[in-house]
Amino acid sequence: MQDDEHWFSCRVHYEDTDMGGIVYHANYLKFIERARSDWVRGLGVDQMALRARGVVFAVARIEADFLRPAQFDDILEVRTRVLRMTGARVVLAQDILCDGTVVFAAEATLVALDGAGRARRLPAEFRRT
Repeated sequence: MQDDEHWFSCRVHYEDTDMGGIVYHANYLKFIERARSDWVRGLGVDQMALRARGVVFAVARIEADFLRPAQFDDILEVRTRVLRMTGARVVLAQDILCDGTVVFAAEATLVALDGAGRARRLPAEFRRT
């Protein structure tokens, strides 16, 4: 398990906002999804190779708090940390910061699935990280 924090940066585009110019609530989930993909890639885990072996990751649960609105053209930093990892799941803390202030906080539980959509043990190359 990796104890380090992973950081991912993104800019809020017009398409990410609602009519008021603030980030539409569902788009925070897209930002943390991109950060998770980048985190896994940074661990050296090849998700395409896993998929070819019939292993994919899925979100089993997300608990989220919308703390402050982010707006069009803001630069957001997504911080990802491992809270817990078992043989079958990993729980991540993911915060989105804007100008150093947390605007969104989530806890995401991920599981590995086989080709039939059944839960399975996390792949060995993932657990080694």
